[in-house]
Amino acid sequence: MYRNKRKMDLNTVEVWDGNVANSHALRQASVDVVSAYPITPSTGTVESYASHNANGYVDGEMIMTESEHAAMSGCIGASAAGARSATATSSQGLALMVETLYQASGMRLPIVLCMINRALAAPLNVNGDHSDMYLANQSGWISIDACTPEESYDLVLCAFRIGEHLDVRLPVIVNQDGFLTSHKAQNVRPLSDDAAYDFVGDYQEVNSMLNFDKPVTHGVQTESDWHFEHKAKQNDAMMKSVSVIEDVFADFEKVSGRKYNMIETHKIEDAEVVIVCMGTTYQTAQVACDNMRKEGIKAGVLMPRVFRPTQMNKLVEKLKNAKAVVCMDRSAPGGQTGLLYNDIAGSLYNTPYRPLVSNKIYGLGGRDINVQNISDIYKKAQAEVEAGQLDGTIQEWIGVRGPELKYYNVEGK
Repeated sequence: MYRNKRKMDLNTVEVWDGNVANSHALRQASVDVVSAYPITPSTGTVESYASHNANGYVDGEMIMTESEHAAMSGCIGASAAGARSATATSSQGLALMVETLYQASGMRLPIVLCMINRALAAPLNVNGDHSDMYLANQSGWISIDACTPEESYDLVLCAFRIGEHLDVRLPVIVNQDGFLTSHKAQNVRPLSDDAAYDFVGDYQEVNSMLNFDKPVTHGVQTESDWHFEHKAKQNDAMMKSVSVIEDVFADFEKVSGRKYNMIETHKIEDAEVVIVCMGTTYQTAQVACDNMRKEGIKAGVLMPRVFRPTQMNKLVEKLKNAKAVVCMDRSAPGGQTGLLYNDIAGSLYNTPYRPLVSNKIYGLGGRDINVQNISDIYKKAQAEVEAGQLDGTIQEWIGVRGPELKYYNVEGK
């Protein structure tokens, strides 16, 4: 197996944005094929990787295609042929790619997708929210969330180990916030090239189309006779991937000193008012949480590091002592509650625990969310705890100009 020509040692500290961090993870994993079509704000990932390729730092193939649909199709063909493959996209690119996402997961191909989260049109918007992350939520891909360039670098390396594990063999998305992470330069402590590659390991072919000693077919038609069983087996692999993900995170901690959990928390142990959020908002919420603690509010923060598969049991365990849980969704819900709210409410429904669960929609199209906004949310939730009920509605849109937007009346209001 080819080893990279560019060398880093364990004491290196680089200043990278999230896109550059992704590109180095792809380089160090010795990806065989990157098939891509650029779209803001993910262009930097494939642009930086193309630079590594042009400068001879990687030995893989860089394929520029005519669309995002074709980009994932190229990854699917390469992976089915027995190659380690990856790409990157955002927003409308993901929307165009959706058909092929289901092909990749249904064919059990361990492709890695660096998703730089961005709002979906219309109206057109190039800034970050979680609309594309949520769009992919039932596509059969494992979905992991990063808050910083270093986390994205780490988790892309982990994604290859997770997806290629023989008990998983599923594609993996690594999400990061558009511009807030993808274009923000921060310190990153990369592994050495050898350490990174040794962690990821050699690619193990399974049912390769080019293995003529064991002929296989891919993407076959099943109809009602076997389709149900196929999807059940695919879902079973997704649900059972949890133990593999935990093992990979534990192994990565051994080589990097950096610990990742299925669910990340901040001051959750005795928290009575908990905010659930994802992406860079998790860091902002931690600051607000610390401020609330100084004011006597027992605040906490929870972030699903692994968005899919949903960790219902773990969510219940973390939230069982909370009196109020505020689920913050950075995606327009289209006439329903947000996915984080649905995950949390569904997890708690068949348990004896009954915190007040509310939904806040925020930050659409890159609208800022700050410490004061989140502090106000904590204070309102604390007041609801003291009153013993929500203020009359389940969902509220935060920071939108014009009249207050509140929906889903609580019974009796």
